[in-house]
Amino acid sequence: MPRKTTVPSQSIKVTPLALSQLHIRLEFLEKQHQSLLKQIKKKRTELKNFVEQMRSFGAEFLTKATPLFQRMAELDREIHTLFDEIFTTRKLGKQTLKKIEAVYWNLQVAGVISVNPNSRHLDIELDKPFDNEDENTTRDFSEETTSKHYQNWQSQQPIESPSVARTDEQRKIRQTFLKLAEIFHPDKARDSETQKYHTEIMKEINKAYQDGDLARLLEIERSQQAGEIIDNNSEDDLTRRCRTLEQQNQILLTQYEKLKQELRLTKNTREGTMVADSRKAAKKGIDAMTDMVETIDNQISVISDIRDFVKGFKEKKITIQEFLDGPVSLRSTDESIMEDILEQMLSELMR
Repeated sequence: MPRKTTVPSQSIKVTPLALSQLHIRLEFLEKQHQSLLKQIKKKRTELKNFVEQMRSFGAEFLTKATPLFQRMAELDREIHTLFDEIFTTRKLGKQTLKKIEAVYWNLQVAGVISVNPNSRHLDIELDKPFDNEDENTTRDFSEETTSKHYQNWQSQQPIESPSVARTDEQRKIRQTFLKLAEIFHPDKARDSETQKYHTEIMKEINKAYQDGDLARLLEIERSQQAGEIIDNNSEDDLTRRCRTLEQQNQILLTQYEKLKQELRLTKNTREGTMVADSRKAAKKGIDAMTDMVETIDNQISVISDIRDFVKGFKEKKITIQEFLDGPVSLRSTDESIMEDILEQMLSELMR
């Protein structure tokens, strides 16, 4: 019987199935990771630009509107002074006095003039529409108050949530921060040039850490090639890298959703709505800023008419009945225009 010859088996290196699957999984996670980083960067830029537009719009409006609000404040003081003089110098019957007091008080609750805490209206029964009037509907037309509102708006920061137990997200952010700080701490630089370079990188790292911005920390890590070195033939290395990416991607997805929500909430503020409306108006060739200033001018004109009318009554140039009937100019004014001026403009811009 012929002797069997044993052929030595050739050493063929075959990638195990598990390793191949890990490569596929890692490639998918890497693509997802890069996509999330790009989306976060885009949304962050969109939010930043929108906030800048809000501030710019507010600053421009304040510059143009301040003289107008100063004029409103002057008219407001004049009307209060005229009514005070009417109550103290004119001899009026009890019923007539109550009616004039009612006129004075209705001008206040309607927001045409500011509320005078010393006005004599305590015995006046208010109409039902004003029964539930919120205290925020009172108006203060002074430049100081107007400036304060805009300064407060411009300096608004998101309200910090209460202190809670450290989450996986917080731990991951801190771990990434500590790793980068360990690499780029300026004290570890061997020469002044490297130290200067590391100092600039550390500024970005510190800011990203303070903002809780994992995406930015990972961008810095990748741009500085400070990430973990992976052996593509090591199942342990690939598994560990996949697990790390899965955790990071979940945190990045949460960060992206938070940015979307923050942008949505910002656009839904009064100031955000004003900017959005101005954009829409611009597309139609309308200058929203000019329209807003003209609206305030119209309101000043209306208040000036009221001032002149009250002054005419104080100087006895018009009768009591004519006064109670109101000025002709106001009676002919479309009520919807008055509502737009008083409610839309002043409510939105000065609360």
